[in-house]
Amino acid sequence: MKDKILKLQGKVQHYAWGGYEYIPQLVGFENTENKPCAEYWMGAHQSASGTLETENGLAKWYDLIKQEPIEHLGERVYEQFGELPYLLKILDVREMLSIQVHPTKEEARKGFEREEAAGVPISASHRNYKDKNHKPEVMVALGEFWLLHGFKKEEALQQVLDTVPEFNFLSKVFAGGGYYDLYKTVMEMPQEEADTLLLSLVEREITTPHTKDDPGYWVSKLYDGVLPTSNVDRGIFSIYFFNIVKVNEGEAVFQGAGVPHAYLEGQNVELMANSDNVLRGGLTSKHIDVPELLKHIVFEGVEPNILTGQVSTTGEIDYPLPVEDFGVSAIKLENGREYVSKSKSAEIFIVMEGEAHCDNITCKRGEAFVVLPNEEYTIRGIENVVLYKAFVPLAKSK
Repeated sequence: MKDKILKLQGKVQHYAWGGYEYIPQLVGFENTENKPCAEYWMGAHQSASGTLETENGLAKWYDLIKQEPIEHLGERVYEQFGELPYLLKILDVREMLSIQVHPTKEEARKGFEREEAAGVPISASHRNYKDKNHKPEVMVALGEFWLLHGFKKEEALQQVLDTVPEFNFLSKVFAGGGYYDLYKTVMEMPQEEADTLLLSLVEREITTPHTKDDPGYWVSKLYDGVLPTSNVDRGIFSIYFFNIVKVNEGEAVFQGAGVPHAYLEGQNVELMANSDNVLRGGLTSKHIDVPELLKHIVFEGVEPNILTGQVSTTGEIDYPLPVEDFGVSAIKLENGREYVSKSKSAEIFIVMEGEAHCDNITCKRGEAFVVLPNEEYTIRGIENVVLYKAFVPLAKSK
């Protein structure tokens, strides 16, 4: 390919939990059908590849990578991953996402091969493993953002069991068998028993004023202030057992394998390994495989690690992550400053504020572009510009 810097058109995903205005306004289209717009995918995922504006016209990036992998990935990324190893997204979370956990790469491989051998179709609703890859992910908040992340520390969780009347009987379970027995008990509890416990709790919470750092707020939101009659979602237990985390604009949270989590509300930039392996634990109508879920959760209390980023003199804010698949940074160019770099892998940029010139192209808010590997480039900001950059964090060249 002659051009090494190309505009990228992403794909909007219309999941039910998404908002109706944020992504259409960002990307620049009329949501005439009033569909929920949950995610904007920028990458080369086979199911929803982004499209590059090449000198030969529009082309799916997934197809171009298949045709010329070294050109698009770089030799080292192709040798290590065989594909673009990450997927960049913008999320608009209007309703709570399912409680979920992601497997390690080794467990994903085992699970995928097991389901393949059993003849479970990839598209089956009860399929757990869609590929052989792990799915670590990081999110950077674009404003105030709320999520569940990991179990509360022991003392804080014990306080919940002591102060919520419906949970008092679980204190003995927690004392005797720790986090595993506690979670196993509520996840394997017969639905009738769960309903008996949770209906009285939901009824109390939906009639009590709450702030967003209180589990009762999210319980009330889950049912829109209306008491269900039966089949209460047992994900409510997790709302009380997990940390409720508020993240401010520019702050990030990394979700590693085994850490249970759920996005609750807000907009973010999300970057993840190129995988679709999700094991769910509630707040969803989708398939929940409790035995498989219990195999992969890290059963320990965690203190959520909110990353504020490391600022460099170039105007780049880096978020160090413990994975090889992807890296993310924010680039802020005030008063027309420049950002000069050389790509080691394929790099995706999305402009979130202002207007940016990168050599032969210009992108305004909501537009994205790709810099292919081994390309020297300069980004110039018009007034104040904010971009997010996704890349593969290769070590210095050998």
